Amino acid sequence: MGRLVMKFGGTSVANIERIRNVARHVKREVDAGHDVAVVVSAMAGKTNELVEWCRDVSPMHDAREYDAVVASGEQVTAGLLAIALQTIGIQARSWQGWQIPIRTSDAHASARILEIDGAELATRFKERKEVAVIAGFQGITPQTGRITTLGRGGSDTSAVAIAAAIHADRCDIYTDVDGVYTTDPRVVPKARRLDRIAFEDMLELASQGAKVLQVRSVELGMVHNMPIFVRSSFDKPEDIDPHATPPGTLICSEEEIMENHVVTGIAFSKDEAQISVRQIEDKPGVAASIFGPLAEANINVDMIVQNVSEDGATTDLTFTVPASDYRRARDTITAAKSKIGYARIDSATDVAKVSVIGSGMRSHAGVAAKAFAALAARNINIRAITTSEIKFSVLIDAAYTELAVRTLHTLYGLDQA
Repeated sequence: MGRLVMKFGGTSVANIERIRNVARHVKREVDAGHDVAVVVSAMAGKTNELVEWCRDVSPMHDAREYDAVVASGEQVTAGLLAIALQTIGIQARSWQGWQIPIRTSDAHASARILEIDGAELATRFKERKEVAVIAGFQGITPQTGRITTLGRGGSDTSAVAIAAAIHADRCDIYTDVDGVYTTDPRVVPKARRLDRIAFEDMLELASQGAKVLQVRSVELGMVHNMPIFVRSSFDKPEDIDPHATPPGTLICSEEEIMENHVVTGIAFSKDEAQISVRQIEDKPGVAASIFGPLAEANINVDMIVQNVSEDGATTDLTFTVPASDYRRARDTITAAKSKIGYARIDSATDVAKVSVIGSGMRSHAGVAAKAFAALAARNINIRAITTSEIKFSVLIDAAYTELAVRTLHTLYGLDQA
């Protein structure tokens, strides 16, 4: 017997038949004697539809009312799943974020969880053996009592936070894939599913473009040492032994992994834009004059490269931003031209970032050098490079993304079982 949080994403609850399939997954764990809380997303496509409705009514809509609208998708799923569970004889009750309550900051549409009171859920486990079906992606801000949402992918964050609050043994993330792979199998057919991956490696994979989990959910798991198990919701519930380990990937602390490979995986993102600010006077405060206005505009800057001219008088500064923020970033820099004092701006939107990730890099030299040589052999030009203790990223022309990923995947032996 244990305590589990089971999270189901939009594709897993896309229609009534899939919701019934989810109910059978939950019943399997209840019948095995576990206390179960379930966190659900909105049905596939529903959140996008709700967002479009808000934009159609007014492009400059009130963020508080936006949250009230888009949070309703998860509420519908939670109610339907509770009904489906009751129909097959399982005690269940749906919960919205404010009912638990999940207390958050007041940053509507991108709130952060501050506190979760899991006492009532624990009481109902003990006294009623009742499954809690919780609407993910949402909470309540104590300042105003308004509904808030956690940003796209926020149901993953809800699930891990609730697992920590109720002292669960594990948080199972059910999705449309059966685990975390060394890279995207659609790009590299030889990509392998990982049995285990350290929190740090998963955090880098998620932040560098892997779509399996939201970055903040991995951060929470690491902070609270909450094991996260990524598995498929499309496996037949009746074929799974709840006492055995099913196919999937366990995200856990590094100490629980016998031996780290030098490279764990390759991530990539085509959602990148490059901006180069040319011939800036090379003096203290110039970088602040560029990145300060970008920060005030809530534009995230990723890769940064600075080149000093031969005479030492001027410098070029190149950086990347999400492609969705490209126009705002360029306009922001243009508006600050008199303060910055640059000659011109060059930019490119046909770029991609490819990242090589692995905790084993800490104790191995020359990992990045091998990649640079392999990419050069394929005539792939590197525009920019950034490194950290367990990761390095290269910015390349988008047309070479798949070739670069396949080259690096083979280079580091990730094709081999």
